Amino acid sequence: MSYCHFVKNNKDPKKDVHKEYHDKHYGFPIHDDNELFGRLILEINQAGLSWETILKKEESFRKAYHNFDIKKVAKYGEKDRGRLMGDAGIIRNRLKINAAIENAKTIIQIQKEFGSYEKWLERHHPKTKEEWVKLFKKTFKFTGGEIVNEFLMSIGYLPGAHIKECPVYDVVLKKKSMWRKAK
Repeated sequence: MSYCHFVKNNKDPKKDVHKEYHDKHYGFPIHDDNELFGRLILEINQAGLSWETILKKEESFRKAYHNFDIKKVAKYGEKDRGRLMGDAGIIRNRLKINAAIENAKTIIQIQKEFGSYEKWLERHHPKTKEEWVKLFKKTFKFTGGEIVNEFLMSIGYLPGAHIKECPVYDVVLKKKSMWRKAK
């Protein structure tokens, strides 16, 4: 079952968090490097857990990681690692926390070389899922196939976020088209 079908058929108000994400974020292009970094953090933290858990904790992640400010996260030291490990509002996994910090440092280098994280992604687009996974594994920490696939689908670089019959599908295409025209 697609995410579109899941959201459409959901009758449980406890799962309404999915509708907001599906209708306004999933598959939509992101042009802000901090938000791209934030989405990567969320996808990494989802590994082994439900996406619903991550969506419910998103605001806590924003707060814990200084609103996904890449420059601030790249400077995190042991005190910050300890703070994050003690924060019940996020996923307290040392490997995932370390990956966020190391990936922030990597993105800083990417920004220096390419001007932005988004420009780095654009430069490598289009690629197959397998090519993207290989690139991400070489470049970033804690980025396996499913994490890379979901991250890239969620920001519109890989197809599959919405089925063609989904009303959001055309909205996403229009946003992408408007962005390309504005460039």
